[in-house]
Amino acid sequence: MSADASVAPTVSRTPTATPTTPAIAAPLGTWRYTLYLPHSPLAPSVARATVRTVLRVHGPISLTDRAELLVSELVSNAFRYARGPASLRLAWRAGVLRLSVRDTSPELPAPPRTGPWDLGQEGGRGLRMVGEYADNWSSYRLAGRGRQARGSGKVVWCELIA
Repeated sequence: MSADASVAPTVSRTPTATPTTPAIAAPLGTWRYTLYLPHSPLAPSVARATVRTVLRVHGPISLTDRAELLVSELVSNAFRYARGPASLRLAWRAGVLRLSVRDTSPELPAPPRTGPWDLGQEGGRGLRMVGEYADNWSSYRLAGRGRQARGSGKVVWCELIA
């Protein structure tokens, strides 16, 4: 068999867009993810990466920077003040992203300082930053029966409104 040169296939190129991060529309419905974190100095980094990935997929991507900053602070506090593992829950409902960190320490965080920022003072700036960048935040002790009683501890959460 011989190929007829006059019937050679033609290849046409059409311009294509360069690959980018896909644009995500406003999230619909509700969703929730839970990440279990060992007591490790790597936990804040893993938590930030998880938040970034979930928001890239679900949106709203506009909350990513604030959410990463806040979850980093909350998970860092769990590592610093609790001796056991922690968990991070991300939940989206009705235009609100809630970031909750559960740890094994029953001690609730002290209220953040007020007044001018004192950058030379040890501690106390993280939760103040959470108060500044979150639309809402609080904490509560875990008590009760069943699943909540396992390990006791507390939950510190914050919310971002889209």
